[in-house]
Amino acid sequence: MDLKQQIVDLYRKTATELPEDVFSVLERAKNAEDGGGKEILSKILENSNMAKSNSKPICQDTGIPIFYVKRPPENSEKELREIIDGATVIATDKIPLRPNAVDSLTDKNLGNRPIIHFEESGKLEIDLMLKGGGSENVSAIYKLPDSNLNAGRNLDGVRKTVLDTVFKAQGKGCPPYIVGVAISGSMEEAMHLSKKQLLRKLDDVNSNPDLKEFEETVLGEINELGIGPLGLGGRTTALGVKAAVSPRHPASFFVGISIGCWCMRRQSL
Repeated sequence: MDLKQQIVDLYRKTATELPEDVFSVLERAKNAEDGGGKEILSKILENSNMAKSNSKPICQDTGIPIFYVKRPPENSEKELREIIDGATVIATDKIPLRPNAVDSLTDKNLGNRPIIHFEESGKLEIDLMLKGGGSENVSAIYKLPDSNLNAGRNLDGVRKTVLDTVFKAQGKGCPPYIVGVAISGSMEEAMHLSKKQLLRKLDDVNSNPDLKEFEETVLGEINELGIGPLGLGGRTTALGVKAAVSPRHPASFFVGISIGCWCMRRQSL
């Protein structure tokens, strides 16, 4: 099978099948809920099973295709970009994917336009995330210190920014969420690194003990907010929090927060 067809198949799997770890945590969350929260999560799981069995998109918003490509030197970026672009056209037609790209100035529809991040590696590995527009709209970036939140340049200040983001969302962007968090000295690196955290499996344990404790503590505090599935109340506002750090300039302390909806569509090739 050629690489273009493999990427078309990757698109189909990503659009129609929830990752096993996300599905399992949703099932556990359903069993911990009662009332409306349990009913909503039951419907989410039913919808996911139907999408997989019928090979149909899980959500009508099939998202922004974001590729993270590790490539060996013999695979050029130009070659891979052309293959991914071609596979995107086929997948948009055949799965189908909703044509989610529009010209920012004219609103003319452009089909789908993948975002592709490259890095060199010993072998070819491709991660695909289909990122929904609703969850992207409630993502955020903060510059610390922040006097309005009484948030300093430390993990407690970062904790306050995450809780502020989720509280302000108030159910927009389709919770229960998966929350990616990153600290950096530049805005673009903070947002890029926070979004990459959404690729981590929910049972992945952070190797940094301070970040491990941060992830566990903030997840518990988010779920104490009572926002619940789809913002209609309940015990489960988030399924996971994943955090990372990168070196920063002494003058700058940015926190990027990327929100993923319950439909966390990510698969690997």
